[in-house]
Amino acid sequence: MATKNIRAALVGDTELGAGNVLPKLIEHGADLDGPGLTFDVAVDGRPAWQDLTLGGLHERVLARAAWLHRRGVKPRDLVAIYVTSSADLFLSHLALSWLGATPAFLNPHVPADIAAEYLRRLRATGVLTDTVHRQLLAGHDLGAPILGDVAETGLADPAAAPRPYRHHPADPIAVTHSSGTTRMPTAVVHSHSSLFAATRRIRLSVPVAQGTQRVLSALPAPHAAGIGAMNQALCNRAELLWLSRQDQGEVVLDAIERWRPTGVFGFAVTWSELARFDLSRYRLDSVSLWFNTGDCAHEPHIRRLVQVGSREVVTRGGVTRVPGSSFIDGLGSTEMGHSAFYLTHRSDTDRYGRCVGRPHVFADVALLDPDTGAEVPVGQVGHLGLKSPTIAVGYWNNHAEWYRQWASGRYLTGDLMYRDADGFYYHVDRAVDAVDLGDGQRLYTAMSEERILARCPQVRDATVVAVTTAGHVVTDVLLQLHAGADAAVDRTEQVRDALPEPVAATLRKVLVVADEEIILGPTGKVRKFLMRQRHLAEMGAAS
Repeated sequence: MATKNIRAALVGDTELGAGNVLPKLIEHGADLDGPGLTFDVAVDGRPAWQDLTLGGLHERVLARAAWLHRRGVKPRDLVAIYVTSSADLFLSHLALSWLGATPAFLNPHVPADIAAEYLRRLRATGVLTDTVHRQLLAGHDLGAPILGDVAETGLADPAAAPRPYRHHPADPIAVTHSSGTTRMPTAVVHSHSSLFAATRRIRLSVPVAQGTQRVLSALPAPHAAGIGAMNQALCNRAELLWLSRQDQGEVVLDAIERWRPTGVFGFAVTWSELARFDLSRYRLDSVSLWFNTGDCAHEPHIRRLVQVGSREVVTRGGVTRVPGSSFIDGLGSTEMGHSAFYLTHRSDTDRYGRCVGRPHVFADVALLDPDTGAEVPVGQVGHLGLKSPTIAVGYWNNHAEWYRQWASGRYLTGDLMYRDADGFYYHVDRAVDAVDLGDGQRLYTAMSEERILARCPQVRDATVVAVTTAGHVVTDVLLQLHAGADAAVDRTEQVRDALPEPVAATLRKVLVVADEEIILGPTGKVRKFLMRQRHLAEMGAAS
């Protein structure tokens, strides 16, 4: 069946959701020789970088479903997945969904002791691992048995798999986790309907967007955004390559040159990593679209990307391809399920300053006063409260913490934002990272980093660490420089000039640091809580 007809059939299928995209494609007669998924690693004897067609994907998923079914996995069982490769993760996820079980993803970079405690708190039915992670978990109490090694799961007979489970909209179909403000991640539950709401509203109901026909994903695979990207590509019958590593810019650039995608999906850390390189030296002309979710991206990183690649434009002479690409920015989180905002940048656009654009059609947003709960006026910073069908349905085994995140029927995302008179929204910080300076003044770390990067072209990334000690706020700024920049240059005044006066008055030191001095979470996000704790400990030791 033609792609257009398949998309129409899917839109009209009220039972379609995040948990049954694969069986629904088969049911509606999608071409089995059409695209399935492509991985950067070999799996089940299939070589890396070779497309696993829809028929091949179906067969591989059925084999795993049969293996899991034989080991007693049933509908509504929770099975954790702690593996290295994107292939093992997604094939296991799809197999569990076929059975009506709920996969719980665990990022492969989560340290073993934290992973073991997280798994124990899940109280899962079982755990799937690979050899590396099984060894890491050895000796830990997981509160659940290890069902086996994922390398074994593809060996079962696909014909032995049961019929696909029939999902209800409220069924839990995945548990993903936050990056963890301190160390322990939070288990976030997504439903069959919630994790598909955005795909149905803005991906299937409109023409396929330029740049999404052949997508390279540098997103962390064990994340809500990963499931969304997979379902979007399958429903649109697009090609999708999943990278198993996203922690190094050269990995992403090499993959672009090799696979020639039209679009690249990633987190803000992806673009920071690419900023290390002279992009003009790489063959990136195939890329029309860079798509960001999670934290919004920094202006200098976006400006570098939109200068490369190429895109189609409509002229009087017809459709032609011109140099330069588009960058779609937004703001999302694990709990939000999908970015609530969107903004398109090109080389000829100029709306920055941590602008995340306007809300999607499905997102009802309000910026709230934390004390009164009332909406704040235009131009004033408030807490983002969200109503959206994409929002997760809770925290696994932790209702008390989940309900603390709600007020007046809105989910409080933990983000501080303001809106301008044109209806555009700007992200200034996470609430846990902002610092009260008194007299109505606040220090916003994320906005301060944005200002520093915009003002200091030799700085690739910046981390603002503000701590309160002896009743005073002191701020250190840690700089990571572009290759070739002189680390011996004192950039203190340049940084000070980039900051608002009340924030600049707190500045204590500006330091050039090596990358390994920045504490990162498993998805590459800076863990500012731990950075502040380390700073306070060092300051105490020095006093």
